[in-house]
Amino acid sequence: MNGEDLTPNLIRAAYSQGCFPMGDEDGEVNWYRPRQRALLPIEGIRVSRSLARTLRRGRFEVRFDTAFEQVMHGCLRPEDNWITNEIVRVYTEIHVQGWGHSAEAWREGRLLGGVYGIAMGACFCAESMFHRETDASKVALHALVARCRSLGFLAVDAQIMNPHLASLGAFEVSHRAYMALLARALAIGSPWDRYVAST
Repeated sequence: MNGEDLTPNLIRAAYSQGCFPMGDEDGEVNWYRPRQRALLPIEGIRVSRSLARTLRRGRFEVRFDTAFEQVMHGCLRPEDNWITNEIVRVYTEIHVQGWGHSAEAWREGRLLGGVYGIAMGACFCAESMFHRETDASKVALHALVARCRSLGFLAVDAQIMNPHLASLGAFEVSHRAYMALLARALAIGSPWDRYVAST
């Protein structure tokens, strides 16, 4: 589909069915619904010894929702990039509406890493993350999962498994199990999900 057709309402409806969009180099957007869904443990990501040292030393200041669009731009890749200008546009609109969120790692006024995604009831759908210094994205993700847990979330959805997610403790569930979990999560309100359907 053409990325210009993306709206917050369409994103909401698609995610409610277990789908998410990814763009290609031509700006076209395709929808995906994996048979196996990657989830991050709500009790906390796996913390390596080096990450534990980074957390203890407080190398980064963690902020939430102060640079959402900057985080999205930070997640852009030189190659195999799936975040198009229209995806940035619609997710930023979702952030303004109050159900798109970012966790950010800062130091001395510089954004050094972050993760962004959307809240769907008590499920957080993490979209992408980036770092400009070692452990910056992991610190942001660690804080994001902790915030979701404190808000009573049931799940943090990481969509598609990869070796990096596996190293952080991610695990896979079937699409059927994910949809059952999502249905439970959507029935629960959250201060991070301020979605209101627009006409």
